[in-house]
Amino acid sequence: MICVRSNPSPAPQEDAWVTSYQRLVPHWHSVSLSHQHSSIPISISRVNQFDAARLDIELSAMLKEQLVKVFSLMKPGMLFQYEPELDAFLEFLIWRFSIWVDKPTPGIALMNLRYRDERAVALRGKVRTGLEGPGLTFAQKMWYCVAAVGGQYIWACLQSFSAFRRWGDSEQRPLARRAWGLMQRIEGLFKAASFGNLLIFLYTGRYRNLIERSLQARLVYESPNMNRAVSFEYMNRQLVWNEFSEMLLLLLPLLNSSTVKSFLHPFSKDKSSSSKEDDSICPICWASPTLVYLALPCRHRYCYYCLRTRCAAVPSFQCSRCSKPVVAMQRHGSDVEHKTQSQ
Repeated sequence: MICVRSNPSPAPQEDAWVTSYQRLVPHWHSVSLSHQHSSIPISISRVNQFDAARLDIELSAMLKEQLVKVFSLMKPGMLFQYEPELDAFLEFLIWRFSIWVDKPTPGIALMNLRYRDERAVALRGKVRTGLEGPGLTFAQKMWYCVAAVGGQYIWACLQSFSAFRRWGDSEQRPLARRAWGLMQRIEGLFKAASFGNLLIFLYTGRYRNLIERSLQARLVYESPNMNRAVSFEYMNRQLVWNEFSEMLLLLLPLLNSSTVKSFLHPFSKDKSSSSKEDDSICPICWASPTLVYLALPCRHRYCYYCLRTRCAAVPSFQCSRCSKPVVAMQRHGSDVEHKTQSQ
């Protein structure tokens, strides 16, 4: 038997571990910092963002309605000339008590959203959900107020003033026509930019409007965990009511009011109350007839226009009071009979 004796490997130097540690420590710190400050990709529901904007619009409309009711006893039309100022005042109130104090607007809060400054590159603390980040800065809040409140107010006043002065008429001065044309171009460019921003928002899910995109103010979830408190009973009731209203809109134009009244007349509780006051009014328009005509042979009173149009529209028109066929019509106090078209 032949035994082969292998040479033992040389022992490492005493400072080899120290050298390896010093060489790898900077790489380890760089990797840990990159993982700590790397942003987690998040996806915010586009429907929630649109619903938040719609809820804010509805809230502003409700506040405006209540404010108008306060001045309902004053001179009619007084608030109409101050409508731009009223809208700007309500928008300023919403901004003052929400965004200015680092709180979301009511619609944004209902959708569990908040504004985050996307320009802040380094996130504070350890990243867990990707929703961390500072809110809007002082400059962002002020520019938001200038654009959302002041910009809309100035544009509304300019449109109202130009429409009142009729800048778009061909008879106006060239300067007024140029100003009107410039306004139309600015409005067209803004609508085109808004449409482009909408397409980008639908693709990326960031920045609903141009103001948010210019300020880099992104909507993110306020809390990563939120239970959806949805009342299915309310949803079912709403669906049933919508279907019922659509059915009524479809069927009501097909119904004849006089036929329905004559059908329900035998079931009425007040059968003996066919008083003189009821006989003196037209059973179609329920008003006192100015030109009284009698339906023959039952001799019930009608307005000439009501009786004539019904007889022309329905060949076999029946009296709305007694359900007898109307074969002719006669002016009250006259002996001349007028045959209906059915004759």
